[in-house]
Amino acid sequence: MEKLRTVSETKREFYTYYTRPINSIYRRVVEELMVEMHLLSVNVEFRYNPIYATGVVTSYQRFMQGYQPEKHREAIFEALCKALKIDSSQYKQDAAAILSSIEGKSLNAILEDKNTTHDSNILSNTLVDIARQERFKYSRLFAIGLYTLLTKAEVDVNKNSEQRNQYLEKFAQKLKLPQDKLLKDIETYRSNLDKMDQILLVLEEALESERKKREKREKEKQVASSTET
Repeated sequence: MEKLRTVSETKREFYTYYTRPINSIYRRVVEELMVEMHLLSVNVEFRYNPIYATGVVTSYQRFMQGYQPEKHREAIFEALCKALKIDSSQYKQDAAAILSSIEGKSLNAILEDKNTTHDSNILSNTLVDIARQERFKYSRLFAIGLYTLLTKAEVDVNKNSEQRNQYLEKFAQKLKLPQDKLLKDIETYRSNLDKMDQILLVLEEALESERKKREKREKEKQVASSTET
C-alpha cells in the first residue's frame, strides 16, 4: 500500500519549486489553500470535477490579485500545483470551460434541467456526475466554484443576499449538498474577500504615502543642491 504524503512533505516540496520569499499576508493564503487541497487529495471520497477546479482557480486569483511583482503569481500557482502533483493547465482549462458553458443560461433553467445522461456540455455533465455520486465529497473550494458559476450566470445574485441564498439552497437540494455548510462557507468566503480588499487598500495607501515622501525628499535634495551651487 502506497504511503500517503503528509502536509509537511507537500509544503517542503512547494518551497523547493518556489524559492523566493513570499509576503506574509500572501504566504498564509498560499499555505491555507495548499493544506486544504492536500487534505482533499488524500481523502478516498474526493473526486475532482470542474466546479472544484473553478473554486481553486478563482479563490487563488481573487486572494492573490494584489501580489507584486505580478509575474510571480503564476509561478507560485505552478509551484503549488507541482507540490500537490496536479496539472495546473487542466484546472485552468476546466474552470474556463465550465464558466464559458454557463453563459447565456439562467439559473432557473439549469436547476430545472432534467438531463440524466452525458452530452457535449461540461456543466450538464458535471452536475449529472455529482448527482449520481452516493457519497459526494463536499468542500469549501467546491462551494466557491459553485458560487462563481452563479454570479457568472446572473450578476445580480451577488447584490441580493436573499436571492443568492435561495439559489444556493436550490442547488444544495439538486446536488444533495449540506445546505447550512454551503451557505456558511459562501458567506465566510465573501467576508474574507472584503477583508483582503481592505488590507490591499491600506497597503496601497501606505505605498502611495511612501512614494510621496520619497518624491518630497528628492525635491528637497535638488533644491539644496541648487542653492549650494
